[in-house]
Order: sequence, then C-alpha cells, then structure tokens
Amino acid sequence: MPTSKEDLKHLTLLGSKVKSTDKIEVFPNHAPGKMEVTIHCNEFTCRCPMTGQPDFATIDITYTPGKWLAESKSVKLFLERYREEGVFHEHFAVELGEAFVSFVKPIQLEVVVHFNVRGGIAVDAAYHYEKNSSAQG
Repeated sequence: MPTSKEDLKHLTLLGSKVKSTDKIEVFPNHAPGKMEVTIHCNEFTCRCPMTGQPDFATIDITYTPGKWLAESKSVKLFLERYREEGVFHEHFAVELGEAFVSFVKPIQLEVVVHFNVRGGIAVDAAYHYEKNSSAQG
C-alpha cells in the first residue's frame, strides 16, 4: 500500500528548518507486527556532564512497530537536542529508549549506543523494551 496523504497529516517537522525537537513524530504503519526496522545514527554527539568534553557515539534503534512508525527526520532532530547536553552514556541509552517507547509505542525495542573510546575506555549501553502482551489491547 503506498503512502497516502492521510499518512502525512500529522507530520510537522519533515521539510521544516527546525534545528532540534523534544518529540519524535510518527506516521501510520500499514503492517503492524510484520516487520523490524533499524534506524542507524553514525554521528551522535553529546557532552560529558562533568567535564563538558564532547562524546561521540553510534546508535542503533531496532524496533518492531505496532500502529506507528518513527519519522526519521524527527528522530534526527530529537538526537540533535543532546549536542550540547551533558549526559552519562548509560543515562542517555535509557532516556532515548523511554522517549522512543513514549512516542512510537513499538511492540519491541532495542536501543544500543556505542560510545567512542575516551581515556582508553569505550562504553556500550543498551535499553530493551517489550510490550506487555496483556497491554496490547
């Protein structure tokens, strides 16, 4: 089924010049539960909350969509808001995962954040979510 005008009616960020946002926009999924989607971000930047030094990471967001799909530009703009934000790596993985669940309402989700080596140490942090089968109604 092709994308219809109805699928686009709630999207406000696509085609705009907004630099960052605190929301992830969604559009209707024509095949709930029948696919897996992975969003890759290879150029994520935030700051160390203690020193203010930049931290760089790659992010993989893999989810099984229910009724909604994440609009990719809004995901990019959501991640941009962290560019100057001080956040520990582990806190960021949970915050991103919970925001994604809140906006997109997936059936299943895994967020894996691979932070680059700094001071000889690299940190990977992962967030996992699976919709409770009794809550799917």
